Amino acid sequence: MFKNIIVRRPGKSICDGITSAPELGKPNYELAMKQHDAYISALRKCGCEVTVLEEMEEFPDSCFVEDTAVLTKNVAIISRPGAETRRRESEYMVDTIKKFYPEDKIEYIQAPGTMEGGDVMMVGNHFYIGKSARTNEEGCRQFIALLEKHGHTGSIVELKEMLHLKTGVNYLENNNMLVSGEFLTNPEFDKYNKYEIPSDEAYAANCIWVNDKVIVPEGYPKVKALVEEMGYEVLTVDTSEYRKIDGGLSCLSLRFTSLK
Repeated sequence: MFKNIIVRRPGKSICDGITSAPELGKPNYELAMKQHDAYISALRKCGCEVTVLEEMEEFPDSCFVEDTAVLTKNVAIISRPGAETRRRESEYMVDTIKKFYPEDKIEYIQAPGTMEGGDVMMVGNHFYIGKSARTNEEGCRQFIALLEKHGHTGSIVELKEMLHLKTGVNYLENNNMLVSGEFLTNPEFDKYNKYEIPSDEAYAANCIWVNDKVIVPEGYPKVKALVEEMGYEVLTVDTSEYRKIDGGLSCLSLRFTSLK
């Protein structure tokens, strides 16, 4: 269960965020803000205390706080984003994380390692880390070593197509996993109850479990029905403006329980 969540408001510079899908157009700032309000409201309905940080216009992608750190029940690991334009975002997150974790429980990914939290999926005490265009082998090595130092385990998943690991696979607790694309045939996930995401709703593979509720992106009825059939209470939030800059539901928050 999660007690705490950190989010950061999008800035007007969101229209300059990194994108692999320019054909979707640029985000509308006013709509992005409304969607962010709805996202925060949904998280609060899940029983979490939400810390809302101010926007950082200098960093167009800074609303995607998930990439700046991995916060576990034992340790906070500050990332080093693979996208150079985002690298300093992690530095600006440290002071906030120190409000929730003692200094001896905060670790850092060091150069030349790169790691983004979107490549990390927690399954109980084990963490899968995607080796991707944003998270390199050295970042994976450091991350797993830090996990083991603090009583966790980790393993690497090689990515061939997806931007981040959680672009295509997400764990919903109770041994249930949403899987799409290249991860459908990955034997690493055969031990779980795998639920295949239809290819025409692949974006909605990025759902988040928060305290027995699952937040699903709005506008993906097949995935919503699938998650409801799995027995979860479903909340929906429109993330159309964040999709335009390669973002999804998980990207917009850090979900954890404070160690202080």
